[in-house]
Amino acid sequence: MSSPEINHRSDKTDELSITTLGLAQICSWGTLYYSFPQLAGAMMAEYDWNKSEVYGALTVSLLFSAIAAVPIGSIIDRGRGRQVMTFGSLVAGLLFISGYWINSLYGFYVLFAGIGFLHAATLYEAAFSVIVHRFDMKQAKKNITTLTLWGGFASTVFIPLIEWVLQYRGWRETMVLLGLINILFCGSIYSRLPSHKASLLDRAEETQTKHVRWALQQPIFWSLLICFAIFAAAGTTFKFHLYPILMEKGLSPTEVVGIIAVLGPSQVLGRLLLAFFSERISIINLGILTASTLPVVFVAFAFMPTHAWLLIPFVVAFGAASGTMTIVKGIAIPELLTKDAYGAINGALNFPIKIIKAFSPAIAAALWYISNDYNGVLIVLACLGIVAAISFALTTKAPSYRC
Repeated sequence: MSSPEINHRSDKTDELSITTLGLAQICSWGTLYYSFPQLAGAMMAEYDWNKSEVYGALTVSLLFSAIAAVPIGSIIDRGRGRQVMTFGSLVAGLLFISGYWINSLYGFYVLFAGIGFLHAATLYEAAFSVIVHRFDMKQAKKNITTLTLWGGFASTVFIPLIEWVLQYRGWRETMVLLGLINILFCGSIYSRLPSHKASLLDRAEETQTKHVRWALQQPIFWSLLICFAIFAAAGTTFKFHLYPILMEKGLSPTEVVGIIAVLGPSQVLGRLLLAFFSERISIINLGILTASTLPVVFVAFAFMPTHAWLLIPFVVAFGAASGTMTIVKGIAIPELLTKDAYGAINGALNFPIKIIKAFSPAIAAALWYISNDYNGVLIVLACLGIVAAISFALTTKAPSYRC
Protein backbone atom coordinates (compact mmCIF):
# COMPACT_ATOMS: atom_id res chain seq x y z
CA MET A 1 0.00 0.00 0.00
CA SER A 2 2.96 2.33 0.54
CA SER A 3 4.19 2.12 -3.03
CA PRO A 4 1.46 4.30 -4.61
CA GLU A 5 2.05 6.86 -1.88
CA ILE A 6 5.75 7.01 -2.70
CA ASN A 7 5.02 7.33 -6.43
CA HIS A 8 2.52 10.08 -5.72
CA ARG A 9 5.10 12.02 -3.74
CA SER A 10 7.66 11.49 -6.49
CA ASP A 11 5.23 12.85 -9.11
CA LYS A 12 4.58 15.93 -6.96
CA THR A 13 8.31 16.48 -6.59
CA ASP A 14 8.82 16.21 -10.34
CA GLU A 15 5.89 18.56 -10.97
CA LEU A 16 7.40 21.09 -8.56
CA SER A 17 10.75 20.76 -10.34
CA ILE A 18 9.14 21.59 -13.70
CA THR A 19 7.35 24.61 -12.21
CA THR A 20 10.50 26.04 -10.63
CA LEU A 21 12.52 25.16 -13.73
CA GLY A 22 9.96 27.13 -15.75
CA LEU A 23 10.39 30.18 -13.51
CA ALA A 24 14.15 29.96 -13.93
CA GLN A 25 13.77 29.65 -17.70
CA ILE A 26 11.78 32.90 -17.78
CA CYS A 27 14.76 34.60 -16.13
CA SER A 28 17.40 32.82 -18.23
CA TRP A 29 15.69 33.72 -21.52
CA GLY A 30 14.82 37.22 -20.34
CA THR A 31 18.39 38.05 -19.32
CA LEU A 32 20.59 36.08 -21.73
CA TYR A 33 18.49 36.37 -24.91
CA TYR A 34 15.92 39.16 -24.88
CA SER A 35 18.13 41.76 -23.20
CA PHE A 36 20.45 42.26 -26.19
CA PRO A 37 18.52 44.89 -28.25
CA GLN A 38 17.83 47.12 -25.25
CA LEU A 39 21.35 46.93 -23.83
CA ALA A 40 22.80 47.46 -27.32
CA GLY A 41 20.58 50.50 -27.88
CA ALA A 42 21.53 52.08 -24.56
CA MET A 43 25.25 51.52 -25.14
CA MET A 44 25.08 52.83 -28.74
CA ALA A 45 23.51 56.02 -27.42
CA GLU A 46 26.32 56.53 -24.90
CA TYR A 47 29.31 55.53 -27.04
CA ASP A 48 28.01 56.50 -30.49
CA TRP A 49 28.77 53.03 -31.85
CA ASN A 50 27.66 51.98 -35.35
CA LYS A 51 24.52 49.85 -35.33
CA SER A 52 25.79 47.27 -37.84
CA GLU A 53 28.97 46.79 -35.80
CA VAL A 54 27.05 46.41 -32.55
CA TYR A 55 24.64 43.86 -34.01
CA GLY A 56 27.61 41.86 -35.23
CA ALA A 57 27.92 40.88 -31.55
CA LEU A 58 24.54 39.13 -31.85
CA THR A 59 25.84 37.01 -34.73
CA VAL A 60 28.97 36.19 -32.72
CA SER A 61 26.80 35.28 -29.73
CA LEU A 62 24.71 32.84 -31.79
CA LEU A 63 27.84 31.33 -33.33
CA PHE A 64 29.36 30.65 -29.92
CA SER A 65 26.03 29.11 -28.88
CA ALA A 66 26.35 26.73 -31.84
CA ILE A 67 29.95 25.85 -30.95
CA ALA A 68 28.93 24.99 -27.38
CA ALA A 69 25.90 22.87 -28.30
CA VAL A 70 27.61 19.50 -28.83
CA PRO A 71 30.15 19.46 -25.97
CA ILE A 72 27.68 20.80 -23.41
CA GLY A 73 25.01 18.36 -24.61
CA SER A 74 27.51 15.53 -24.15
CA ILE A 75 28.27 16.61 -20.58
CA ILE A 76 24.55 16.69 -19.74
CA ASP A 77 24.16 13.18 -21.22
CA ARG A 78 26.72 11.96 -18.70
CA GLY A 79 24.44 13.00 -15.86
CA ARG A 80 25.73 16.51 -15.20
CA GLY A 81 22.65 18.52 -16.20
CA ARG A 82 22.18 20.08 -12.77
CA GLN A 83 25.84 21.07 -12.52
CA VAL A 84 25.97 22.44 -16.08
CA MET A 85 22.88 24.64 -15.66
CA THR A 86 23.92 25.85 -12.21
CA PHE A 87 27.50 26.67 -13.24
CA GLY A 88 26.25 28.26 -16.48
CA SER A 89 23.97 30.63 -14.56
CA LEU A 90 26.72 31.57 -12.10
CA VAL A 91 29.17 32.37 -14.90
CA ALA A 92 26.47 34.27 -16.81
CA GLY A 93 25.83 36.35 -13.72
CA LEU A 94 29.51 37.19 -13.33
CA LEU A 95 29.73 38.11 -17.03
CA PHE A 96 26.81 40.51 -16.72
CA ILE A 97 28.26 42.11 -13.61
CA SER A 98 31.62 42.52 -15.38
CA GLY A 99 29.69 44.34 -18.13
CA TYR A 100 29.41 47.28 -15.71
CA TRP A 101 32.97 48.25 -16.72
CA ILE A 102 32.63 47.86 -20.51
CA ASN A 103 33.95 50.91 -22.36
CA SER A 104 34.80 49.49 -25.80
CA LEU A 105 33.09 47.63 -28.62
CA TYR A 106 35.64 44.84 -28.19
CA GLY A 107 34.52 44.33 -24.60
CA PHE A 108 30.89 44.25 -25.75
CA TYR A 109 31.74 41.47 -28.24
CA VAL A 110 33.59 39.45 -25.59
CA LEU A 111 30.66 39.77 -23.19
CA PHE A 112 28.07 38.50 -25.65
CA ALA A 113 30.37 35.81 -27.04
CA GLY A 114 30.52 34.41 -23.50
CA ILE A 115 26.78 34.79 -23.00
CA GLY A 116 26.14 33.05 -26.33
CA PHE A 117 28.32 30.13 -25.22
CA LEU A 118 26.21 29.86 -22.07
CA HIS A 119 22.95 29.70 -24.06
CA ALA A 120 23.71 26.00 -24.56
CA ALA A 121 24.12 25.51 -20.81
CA THR A 122 21.06 27.39 -19.56
CA LEU A 123 18.29 27.67 -22.17
CA TYR A 124 15.84 25.17 -23.67
CA GLU A 125 18.36 22.71 -25.13
CA ALA A 126 19.90 22.05 -21.71
CA ALA A 127 16.53 21.96 -19.91
CA PHE A 128 15.00 19.63 -22.52
CA SER A 129 17.93 17.26 -22.16
CA VAL A 130 17.48 17.12 -18.39
CA ILE A 131 13.76 16.39 -18.85
CA VAL A 132 14.21 13.70 -21.51
CA HIS A 133 16.73 11.84 -19.34
CA ARG A 134 14.49 12.11 -16.29
CA PHE A 135 11.09 11.03 -17.63
CA ASP A 136 9.51 8.52 -20.02
CA MET A 137 8.55 9.87 -23.45
CA LYS A 138 4.90 10.64 -22.65
CA GLN A 139 5.76 12.55 -19.47
CA ALA A 140 8.74 14.24 -21.12
CA LYS A 141 6.49 15.58 -23.89
CA LYS A 142 4.08 16.96 -21.31
CA ASN A 143 6.85 18.54 -19.26
CA ILE A 144 8.57 20.10 -22.28
CA THR A 145 5.24 21.65 -23.28
CA THR A 146 4.74 22.99 -19.74
CA LEU A 147 8.28 24.37 -19.65
CA THR A 148 7.85 26.27 -22.92
CA LEU A 149 4.61 27.77 -21.62
CA TRP A 150 6.62 29.29 -18.79
CA GLY A 151 9.44 30.36 -21.11
CA GLY A 152 6.97 32.10 -23.41
CA PHE A 153 6.50 34.83 -20.79
CA ALA A 154 10.19 35.80 -20.74
CA SER A 155 9.87 38.71 -23.15
CA THR A 156 6.60 39.85 -21.56
CA VAL A 157 8.26 40.06 -18.13
CA PHE A 158 11.79 41.19 -18.94
CA ILE A 159 11.46 43.68 -21.80
CA PRO A 160 9.38 46.10 -19.66
CA LEU A 161 11.56 45.40 -16.60
CA ILE A 162 14.80 46.08 -18.48
CA GLU A 163 13.33 49.21 -20.07
CA TRP A 164 12.27 50.55 -16.68
CA VAL A 165 15.71 49.96 -15.11
CA LEU A 166 17.45 51.47 -18.15
CA GLN A 167 15.33 54.60 -17.90
CA TYR A 168 15.85 55.15 -14.18
CA ARG A 169 19.26 53.63 -13.44
CA GLY A 170 21.14 53.23 -16.75
CA TRP A 171 22.66 50.26 -18.54
CA ARG A 172 25.45 49.64 -16.02
CA GLU A 173 23.04 49.05 -13.13
CA THR A 174 20.86 47.01 -15.49
CA MET A 175 23.84 44.74 -16.20
CA VAL A 176 24.40 44.23 -12.47
CA LEU A 177 20.70 43.44 -11.90
CA LEU A 178 20.68 40.85 -14.71
CA GLY A 179 23.81 39.30 -13.23
CA LEU A 180 22.32 39.03 -9.75
CA ILE A 181 19.15 37.44 -11.16
CA ASN A 182 21.26 34.73 -12.81
CA ILE A 183 23.36 34.07 -9.70
CA LEU A 184 20.76 34.30 -6.95
CA PHE A 185 17.59 33.10 -8.68
CA CYS A 186 18.50 30.91 -11.66
CA GLY A 187 21.58 29.37 -10.06
CA SER A 188 19.63 28.56 -6.90
CA ILE A 189 16.83 26.82 -8.79
CA TYR A 190 19.10 24.87 -11.15
CA SER A 191 21.14 23.64 -8.18
CA ARG A 192 18.00 21.87 -6.91
CA LEU A 193 17.21 20.02 -10.13
CA PRO A 194 16.85 16.23 -9.78
CA SER A 195 19.81 14.12 -10.82
CA HIS A 196 19.77 11.87 -13.87
CA LYS A 197 19.04 8.21 -13.31
CA ALA A 198 22.03 6.45 -11.86
CA SER A 199 22.60 4.33 -14.97
CA LEU A 200 23.31 7.44 -17.01
CA LEU A 201 26.17 8.45 -14.78
CA ASP A 202 28.11 5.36 -15.87
CA ARG A 203 27.57 5.86 -19.60
CA ALA A 204 30.88 5.50 -21.43
CA GLU A 205 31.96 8.30 -23.72
CA GLU A 206 32.60 5.77 -26.49
CA THR A 207 28.98 4.60 -26.29
CA GLN A 208 27.76 8.17 -26.50
CA THR A 209 29.94 8.82 -29.56
CA LYS A 210 28.60 5.63 -31.12
CA HIS A 211 25.01 6.86 -30.74
CA VAL A 212 25.85 10.23 -32.31
CA ARG A 213 27.59 8.55 -35.26
CA TRP A 214 24.61 6.24 -35.66
CA ALA A 215 22.19 9.20 -35.61
CA LEU A 216 24.20 10.99 -38.31
CA GLN A 217 23.72 7.96 -40.57
CA GLN A 218 19.92 8.07 -40.26
CA PRO A 219 17.88 9.73 -43.04
CA ILE A 220 15.38 10.83 -40.36
CA PHE A 221 18.08 12.94 -38.67
CA TRP A 222 18.80 14.79 -41.91
CA SER A 223 15.12 15.30 -42.73
CA LEU A 224 14.62 16.86 -39.30
CA LEU A 225 17.78 18.94 -39.66
CA ILE A 226 16.63 20.41 -42.99
CA CYS A 227 13.17 21.19 -41.63
CA PHE A 228 14.35 22.78 -38.38
CA ALA A 229 17.18 24.74 -40.07
CA ILE A 230 14.89 26.21 -42.71
CA PHE A 231 12.16 26.95 -40.15
CA ALA A 232 14.68 28.68 -37.87
CA ALA A 233 16.16 30.69 -40.75
CA ALA A 234 12.78 31.80 -42.10
CA GLY A 235 11.30 32.46 -38.66
CA THR A 236 14.30 34.43 -37.38
CA THR A 237 14.44 36.48 -40.58
CA PHE A 238 10.75 37.33 -40.34
CA LYS A 239 11.00 38.34 -36.67
CA PHE A 240 14.02 40.59 -37.19
CA HIS A 241 12.58 42.19 -40.34
CA LEU A 242 8.94 42.41 -39.30
CA TYR A 243 9.26 46.02 -38.18
CA PRO A 244 10.69 47.32 -41.51
CA ILE A 245 8.30 45.04 -43.46
CA LEU A 246 5.30 46.68 -41.80
CA MET A 247 6.76 50.17 -42.12
CA GLU A 248 7.39 49.56 -45.83
CA LYS A 249 3.71 48.68 -46.20
CA GLY A 250 2.77 52.14 -44.92
CA LEU A 251 1.41 51.28 -41.48
CA SER A 252 1.77 53.82 -38.70
CA PRO A 253 4.37 53.25 -35.94
CA THR A 254 1.54 52.63 -33.46
CA GLU A 255 0.03 49.95 -35.68
CA VAL A 256 3.44 48.36 -36.22
CA VAL A 257 4.22 48.17 -32.50
CA GLY A 258 0.73 46.80 -31.81
CA ILE A 259 1.14 44.03 -34.39
CA ILE A 260 4.61 43.07 -33.12
CA ALA A 261 3.33 42.98 -29.53
CA VAL A 262 1.02 40.13 -30.54
CA LEU A 263 3.97 37.78 -31.22
CA GLY A 264 4.83 36.86 -27.61
CA PRO A 265 1.30 35.97 -26.45
CA SER A 266 0.75 34.10 -29.73
CA GLN A 267 3.65 31.76 -28.93
CA VAL A 268 2.09 30.98 -25.57
CA LEU A 269 -1.28 30.45 -27.27
CA GLY A 270 0.23 27.87 -29.63
CA ARG A 271 1.78 26.00 -26.74
CA LEU A 272 -1.46 26.10 -24.75
CA LEU A 273 -3.38 24.62 -27.67
CA LEU A 274 -0.77 21.90 -27.98
CA ALA A 275 -1.05 21.13 -24.27
CA PHE A 276 -4.78 20.51 -24.73
CA PHE A 277 -4.56 18.55 -27.98
CA SER A 278 -1.16 16.81 -27.71
CA GLU A 279 -2.77 13.42 -27.12
CA ARG A 280 -4.83 13.70 -30.33
CA ILE A 281 -2.12 14.58 -32.84
CA SER A 282 1.01 12.68 -33.77
CA ILE A 283 4.44 14.32 -33.83
CA ILE A 284 4.57 13.83 -37.62
CA ASN A 285 1.26 15.58 -38.30
CA LEU A 286 2.11 18.30 -35.79
CA GLY A 287 5.46 18.99 -37.45
CA ILE A 288 3.96 19.13 -40.95
CA LEU A 289 1.10 21.40 -39.82
CA THR A 290 3.44 23.75 -37.96
CA ALA A 291 5.94 24.07 -40.83
CA SER A 292 3.12 24.53 -43.36
CA THR A 293 1.95 27.62 -41.50
CA LEU A 294 5.00 29.64 -42.60
CA PRO A 295 4.35 29.81 -46.37
CA VAL A 296 0.72 30.79 -45.73
CA VAL A 297 1.83 33.66 -43.47
CA PHE A 298 4.55 34.91 -45.83
CA VAL A 299 2.32 34.81 -48.91
CA ALA A 300 -0.38 36.70 -46.99
CA PHE A 301 2.12 39.42 -46.01
CA ALA A 302 3.35 39.68 -49.59
CA PHE A 303 -0.02 39.93 -51.37
CA MET A 304 -2.81 40.83 -48.96
CA PRO A 305 -4.17 44.39 -48.70
CA THR A 306 -2.25 46.39 -46.11
CA HIS A 307 -4.62 46.71 -43.18
CA ALA A 308 -3.51 46.02 -39.61
CA TRP A 309 -6.67 44.10 -38.76
CA LEU A 310 -6.10 41.77 -41.75
CA LEU A 311 -2.46 41.09 -40.86
CA ILE A 312 -2.90 40.42 -37.14
CA PRO A 313 -4.42 36.90 -37.59
CA PHE A 314 -1.40 35.89 -39.66
CA VAL A 315 1.00 37.27 -37.03
CA VAL A 316 -0.90 35.22 -34.45
CA ALA A 317 -0.56 32.14 -36.68
CA PHE A 318 3.17 32.76 -37.08
CA GLY A 319 3.67 33.23 -33.33
CA ALA A 320 1.67 30.08 -32.54
CA ALA A 321 3.66 28.08 -35.09
CA SER A 322 6.97 29.36 -33.69
CA GLY A 323 5.94 28.44 -30.16
CA THR A 324 4.76 25.00 -31.22
CA MET A 325 7.90 24.26 -33.25
CA THR A 326 10.00 24.77 -30.12
CA ILE A 327 8.17 21.80 -28.59
CA VAL A 328 8.32 19.73 -31.79
CA LYS A 329 12.07 20.32 -31.93
CA GLY A 330 12.43 19.24 -28.32
CA ILE A 331 10.60 15.92 -28.67
CA ALA A 332 11.32 14.90 -32.28
CA ILE A 333 14.70 13.25 -31.62
CA PRO A 334 13.59 11.00 -28.72
CA GLU A 335 10.22 10.20 -30.29
CA LEU A 336 11.31 9.61 -33.89
CA LEU A 337 14.92 8.51 -33.46
CA THR A 338 16.27 7.64 -29.99
CA LYS A 339 16.43 8.84 -26.39
CA ASP A 340 20.04 7.69 -26.08
CA ALA A 341 22.68 10.44 -26.00
CA TYR A 342 19.89 13.01 -26.39
CA GLY A 343 22.03 15.99 -25.44
CA ALA A 344 24.86 15.15 -27.83
CA ILE A 345 22.55 14.26 -30.74
CA ASN A 346 20.46 17.37 -30.15
CA GLY A 347 23.68 19.40 -30.02
CA ALA A 348 24.78 17.93 -33.36
CA LEU A 349 21.37 18.88 -34.75
CA ASN A 350 21.51 22.42 -33.35
CA PHE A 351 25.05 23.25 -34.45
CA PRO A 352 24.26 23.89 -38.15
CA ILE A 353 20.81 25.25 -37.29
CA LYS A 354 22.25 28.00 -35.09
CA ILE A 355 24.89 28.93 -37.67
CA ILE A 356 22.24 29.27 -40.38
CA LYS A 357 20.02 31.18 -37.95
CA ALA A 358 22.86 33.59 -37.12
CA PHE A 359 23.39 34.65 -40.75
CA SER A 360 19.85 34.47 -42.15
CA PRO A 361 18.70 38.03 -41.21
CA ALA A 362 21.81 39.50 -42.88
CA ILE A 363 21.21 37.43 -46.03
CA ALA A 364 17.62 38.67 -46.13
CA ALA A 365 18.87 42.25 -45.80
CA ALA A 366 21.13 41.65 -48.81
CA LEU A 367 18.15 40.30 -50.81
CA TRP A 368 16.16 43.39 -49.87
CA TYR A 369 19.04 45.60 -50.98
CA ILE A 370 19.07 43.89 -54.40
CA SER A 371 15.30 44.16 -54.97
CA ASN A 372 14.62 47.22 -52.78
CA ASP A 373 11.35 45.54 -51.83
CA TYR A 374 10.33 43.07 -49.10
CA ASN A 375 7.85 41.18 -51.29
CA GLY A 376 10.71 39.35 -52.97
CA VAL A 377 12.13 38.39 -49.58
CA LEU A 378 8.72 37.16 -48.43
CA ILE A 379 8.29 34.99 -51.54
CA VAL A 380 11.71 33.40 -50.91
CA LEU A 381 10.71 32.76 -47.30
CA ALA A 382 7.42 31.19 -48.44
CA CYS A 383 9.31 28.80 -50.72
CA LEU A 384 11.60 27.88 -47.84
CA GLY A 385 8.57 27.19 -45.67
CA ILE A 386 7.24 24.72 -48.25
CA VAL A 387 10.60 22.93 -48.28
CA ALA A 388 10.54 22.74 -44.44
CA ALA A 389 7.09 21.12 -44.46
CA ILE A 390 8.12 18.62 -47.15
CA SER A 391 11.28 17.76 -45.22
CA PHE A 392 9.31 16.95 -42.08
CA ALA A 393 6.83 14.89 -44.09
CA LEU A 394 9.74 12.85 -45.48
CA THR A 395 10.53 11.55 -41.99
CA THR A 396 7.61 9.14 -42.49
CA LYS A 397 9.39 7.69 -45.54
CA ALA A 398 12.92 7.74 -44.15
CA PRO A 399 14.15 4.35 -42.92
CA SER A 400 15.69 4.08 -39.46
CA TYR A 401 18.42 1.57 -38.72
CA ARG A 402 18.82 0.39 -35.14
CA CYS A 403 22.00 1.26 -33.33
